[in-house]
Amino acid sequence: MALNASCPSCGAPVVFKSASSVFAVCEYCQSTLVRHDQNLEDIGKMAALVEDRSPLQLGSEGSYKGVHFALIGRIQIKYSQGIWNEWHLLFDDMRTGWLSEAGGEYVLTFAQFVPEALPQFDDLKIGQRFVLASQTWTVSNIENAECVAGQGELPFKVGAGYPVSAVDLRNQKSFATLDYSETPPLLFVGEAVDFKSLKMANLREGMAEPTATVTAQVFRCPSCGSPMSARSREILAVGCATCGAVVDTADQNYKILSRSLAARDEKYLPRLPLGSKGKLEGKPVEVIGFLVKQSKVDGIAYNWSEYLLAGEHGTYRWLTEYNGHWNVVDVLSKPTTSGVIEVDSIRFAGELFKHFSTTPLAEVIQVAGEFTWRVRRGETNRVVDYVAPPLMLSRESTGNDLNWSQGFYVSQESIVEAFNLKGALPDPIGVFANQPNPWNETNRRVWSLFWKLVLAAILVQFFFVFLSGGKLLLRQDFTFEPRGGDEVQSREFEITGKPRKIAVKNSTSLDNNWIGLDMMLVNKVTGTAWPAARELSYYSGYDDGHWTEGSRDDEVVFLNIPAGTYYLTLDPDMAPEKPMAVRDTLEVHTAGAGWSNFVLVMLFLLVFPIFTIMRRAAFEGRRWAESDHAPVSSDDSDGGDD
Repeated sequence: MALNASCPSCGAPVVFKSASSVFAVCEYCQSTLVRHDQNLEDIGKMAALVEDRSPLQLGSEGSYKGVHFALIGRIQIKYSQGIWNEWHLLFDDMRTGWLSEAGGEYVLTFAQFVPEALPQFDDLKIGQRFVLASQTWTVSNIENAECVAGQGELPFKVGAGYPVSAVDLRNQKSFATLDYSETPPLLFVGEAVDFKSLKMANLREGMAEPTATVTAQVFRCPSCGSPMSARSREILAVGCATCGAVVDTADQNYKILSRSLAARDEKYLPRLPLGSKGKLEGKPVEVIGFLVKQSKVDGIAYNWSEYLLAGEHGTYRWLTEYNGHWNVVDVLSKPTTSGVIEVDSIRFAGELFKHFSTTPLAEVIQVAGEFTWRVRRGETNRVVDYVAPPLMLSRESTGNDLNWSQGFYVSQESIVEAFNLKGALPDPIGVFANQPNPWNETNRRVWSLFWKLVLAAILVQFFFVFLSGGKLLLRQDFTFEPRGGDEVQSREFEITGKPRKIAVKNSTSLDNNWIGLDMMLVNKVTGTAWPAARELSYYSGYDDGHWTEGSRDDEVVFLNIPAGTYYLTLDPDMAPEKPMAVRDTLEVHTAGAGWSNFVLVMLFLLVFPIFTIMRRAAFEGRRWAESDHAPVSSDDSDGGDD
C-alpha cells in the first residue's frame, strides 16, 4: 500500500509507492527525506541531477517478461570516465529492481541473496573468472565511484559524495554487480536488455531520436580559442578539431585533459566529417566523435581511425577504418566467457573465431569531437582480435575495465551510401583481418557447377558404355591341340549401321603355359582384312606366398569397321615345352565407349575448382601474413651465424 505524506520542508505531497522505499527526494524543493513509519525526516538538500541525454524519467513505464513496471527513483553515479544512471523500478507484483543506463547500454538487475561469502573487493582483478550463484562469471569492470545525485524513491539512504565501490560481472547469459557500498556487500543479478523490448512509455519529450535538439554547451578551446560545443552534460570530453586538445566539459573551467598536437605531429582528417548523419541497418546515427589510435610493431607504426556514432534511445555504435577497410562495431552486452588469457580460438554465437593478433599497447594519438568518457591523447589499452570473416571479435582491456565488441566488415560503397557522401572513399589497401574472401562464393559456385557437370558426364558415359555399346555379335568355343596347329575360322556375323568399333575377346584355359594367336577380321564380300597378332600367357605358383603372372584373357579392338558380313580366322602358335590342349572362348561384340575421353573431361573440369581453391588460398595467405600467425619461410627460420 502506498504511503502518502507531506514534505516537512515545503509541504508538497510525497508518495512512497513501494513498501521497501525508505528514502525519497522531494521533486519540488529537492529536500532529502527519510521515512520513519508515518513520518518524514528532512536531512538536507540533494545535489541537482546532471542533465543528460537519457530518454528515461520518473514516471516512465515499461514491461519486462510480461510484468509491468514504473520508474520510481534514480541515483546518478560518477566514476573516472563519466556518469551512469541507476533507475529504481517497482513492478506490479511488488518486486523492485534496478535499470542501469551507461554508455547506451541498459541492464536490468534484481537483488539476489547467496549463502556463500562474496569475494573481497581488493581481491578481484579484471578478467578473473569464478563461480557465484551457480554461474561462472568474468570480472569486466572494477570501479571506485560516488553517488552525485538522487531523485524519487530509493530503498536506502544516499547523498552527494556517497561512495559506490562496484564490480561488474558478465557471462554469455547474464550480468551481475557486486555492490561494496554496503556491509555485507550486495549482489544484483540480471541481464542486458534491448531498449525496445522494454516497451517504454512516458519517455522524455524529444529524447527518443538522436537528432533531437538538446541543450548544448558552447565554449572556446582553452588551447587555441576555437569554438567548441558539447551537445549535453552527458558528453564528458570534447576534442578540438583545430588544435587537437581534449577538454573536460564537466569541469567549470574546461580543464584540458590532453594538450594540443605539436607542430611535428601528423594531423589526421576524418573521412566522415563530424556531424555527418546517416542510417546503418535502417537505424539513424550521427558521427559525434573521431579518434586515431596507433600501435607499433618492430618499430613500424600502424594507425587506424574510430568514429563514435550516436544512435537512437541514447545508444552508441562505432565505425572503424584502417587502410580503406571499414567495420561497424557494437560493444557486446553478453560477451564470450573468455577472460584475459589469449587462446587459439573462441566459439561465440555459433561462430568459431580464430586468434588473429594481440596489440599490447594501442595508444590514442588524436581526438576530435564528443565522447561520453574522459578520453585523452596518450591513453592506452590492450587489444586482442579474433576473426571469423566477415566478423571480428575484439577484447579491449585496461587495469580496471574489460570490454568485448563485435565488428562486421562493410564495403566503402556501403559507407558512402549510408552517409550520402559526395565523393567515393579510397579503395582498400591489402587484405584486412575480417575482410570476406571474394573467392569463397566463386569457389562454392564453381564446385556446385563442377559436380553438376561431373554427374552429367557420368550419365553420358553410362549411356555409351552400358546402353549404346556392347552388343554380342558372336560367341564360339575352340580347342587348340598341340599337334593340330591348323588355322580355324569362326562363324559369320553381321555388322550393321555406321562404322563402329569391334571388340574381339579370347578367354582361354591357360595354366602355366602360353599361346600365340594370329587373328584376322575378314569382310566376306570385299575380302578386306584387318590383322592382329596376340600372345597370351598365364603362370602361377608358390614362393613365400601365392603369385600369378600374365592373364588367361585378352581383348583387341578393331576401329571403324563398316557394315557387312564378317568372320574371324585364328592361327594358333602352341608352346612346344608344354604340349597341352588349350580351350578358347571367342566373343565378338560392338565395343562400348572408351574411358580415355571421360578421364580427359574430368581432368579438364577439375582445372576450374583447383584454380579457385588456389586463388582463395592466396587471399587467405595475404590475410594471415598480417597476423601474429604469419607463415614463416625457410629463410626466416634459419638460425646461426654465417
